[in-house]
Amino acid sequence: MGTMQFGWTTDEEHADQVLDAYTESGGNFIDTADVYTSWAEGNPGGVAEQIVGRWMKDRGNRHEMVVATKVRGSMGPGPNDAGLSRKHILDAVEASLRRLQIDYIDLYQAHADDPEVPLEETMDAFDNLVQRGLVRYGGASNYQAWRLMQSLWVSDKHGDARFDSLQPNYSLAHRSEYERELEPLCLQFGIGVIPYSPLAAGFLTGKYRRGQELPPSGRAQSVKERFLHERGFALIDCLEEIAERHGATPAQIALAWLLARPGIASPITSANTAEQWQDLAGAVDVQLTPEDIAALDQASSWA
Repeated sequence: MGTMQFGWTTDEEHADQVLDAYTESGGNFIDTADVYTSWAEGNPGGVAEQIVGRWMKDRGNRHEMVVATKVRGSMGPGPNDAGLSRKHILDAVEASLRRLQIDYIDLYQAHADDPEVPLEETMDAFDNLVQRGLVRYGGASNYQAWRLMQSLWVSDKHGDARFDSLQPNYSLAHRSEYERELEPLCLQFGIGVIPYSPLAAGFLTGKYRRGQELPPSGRAQSVKERFLHERGFALIDCLEEIAERHGATPAQIALAWLLARPGIASPITSANTAEQWQDLAGAVDVQLTPEDIAALDQASSWA
């Protein structure tokens, strides 16, 4: 369950309902970040972590949850309030632990690469957190393949904890960035992949239609610029045809395609309501045929 919407398009009451529905359906992995959701008016960042922390404390279920958060984005005006320097990482993890009201983080991720900081410094800081028991595993997000490979080399050379997961932007509508170089790297080195934006900012739900006005969404203009072309609509047509055969929704089919890909641990989905999550959860019950997958691969070959 992604939490980028908490404190932005989802208030705390509805966030609690989403998380309750998620865990009731068997989910246990929550992905957040220290900067969520600083782009929302009146939100200084850290709000999503606070919502998750209060929810776990109220439910008394921290031991059942796999909690993932991230470091990299700006959390203040100072020169050490952002990036992947040793100082910022060590300061940021303590702040995330306080907001989440927990003693350790299961998966702590570099939210994006920081070319201004030597990888040796970044990986040593992550190793420090693992050795101190504040973090169980480290992960990367939005890394290019050559930088992820370099991080593995640095960790191996110095005997540091490595990045064990990758969080890339990956979906039927956005394939080549991950599949070209990152996928073979992750498969060869056993890096678990937890893609974000698996529904391409809502495009793959089927709510965007030829000749119709854009739906009310803060991401609609971005979707229009990236996906609203004939090849994109042809992909939606294919999703809907397969969904009809399976008695499913286009979103469930798009998620089922990801779940069938090699190396994918779990797509990171998000929901504004419990009902939205319950619909998405149905993806785990969809068994795509080889013919379904071949058709989807062909329809998304442009992505």
